[in-house]
Amino acid sequence: MKDIPFNKPFIAGKELEYITRAINENGHLSGNGPFTLKCQEWMESHFGTPKALMTHSCTAALEMAALLCDIGPGDEVILPSFTFVSTANAFVLRGAVPVFADIRADTLNLDESVIEQALSSKTRAIVPVHYAGVACEMDAILDIAHHHGVKVIEDAAQSFNSTYKGRHLGTIGDLGCLSFHETKNVISGEGGALLVNDTGMIPRAEILWEKGTNRVAFANGQVDKYTWVDIGSSFLPGELTTAFLYSQLEQSDAIIAKRVRLFELYRERLEALETRGELQMPYQPDTCQTNGHIFYIILAGETEQKQLIRYLTANGIKGVFHYIPLHDSPAGKKYGRTPAPLPVTEEMYSRILRLPLYYEMDEADVDRVTDCIIRFFTGT
Repeated sequence: MKDIPFNKPFIAGKELEYITRAINENGHLSGNGPFTLKCQEWMESHFGTPKALMTHSCTAALEMAALLCDIGPGDEVILPSFTFVSTANAFVLRGAVPVFADIRADTLNLDESVIEQALSSKTRAIVPVHYAGVACEMDAILDIAHHHGVKVIEDAAQSFNSTYKGRHLGTIGDLGCLSFHETKNVISGEGGALLVNDTGMIPRAEILWEKGTNRVAFANGQVDKYTWVDIGSSFLPGELTTAFLYSQLEQSDAIIAKRVRLFELYRERLEALETRGELQMPYQPDTCQTNGHIFYIILAGETEQKQLIRYLTANGIKGVFHYIPLHDSPAGKKYGRTPAPLPVTEEMYSRILRLPLYYEMDEADVDRVTDCIIRFFTGT
């Protein structure tokens, strides 16, 4: 019997054809080529963002966001402790202090009710992380940000095509950051995008994106030569990456529909265990349309979490936890600030277990995973 991995990269359409075309027809392998433009135009059209800029990772998009918001030494940025390290690193690299806030027990997202107590005169941005493709309470977060004059940078790494009240995640704040890492719904191996929703930021975003030069203006005929005009870095992905990604974008509706079907099958098969109080399944607010990115279960505690991980492993199934809280990590203690206790974060990380979910899974795979979990709890 085959093992069931946690994740598996996949080809959904014309990925290899487009890579060949990039090499043989377009003759362009470096950044900002024809397929990069196609990907950006696709996102601008489908998401309704004024400007999408492809990056080599979501980490790079977050770093660009920090630069665009002029985050610097001594500034503070509020973000959940329950997130990947890149969310904090992007701002620590600018000399800023990540201020760690707690999460909600239902969505595992930044708890909007604790943001006010984390604010200070040094706060420059709030970074809501849409965990598992489920939207944070963006109306409340935007109200707080506008009242205090701070930016909102959405970490939408897990949220491609998820929506909040009909708006795509990543397009609601001033800036949004997407990921196309191979663990995400739509993939390119590594890769990301910065969605620039504040039109006033677009000219500088294009300069930072092109290594601090006005090369985009030169390409558009706005200047007769390009030169170094600002700070920046090599944020662009190579053209082979965007060639692969463009095929995935073309197939994204089918990819996400498949993942949502598998997500719902998990929910159906584990409903009886939840009813009996053995576990909790993901909560989805009515305001949010999700993309089936992660199916997780919440267990009684860390002992049960570790026992079930071992049980699944013994049966050829990979399940994993998420995340060790940043505020409790060595770097988090060194670079960050935690103004209040984070009880939900500290509890949930030791109880959560993520189950396999990837495009090439089938219903039989989900049945096998859920049968194994049922046996664990029932002893049958």
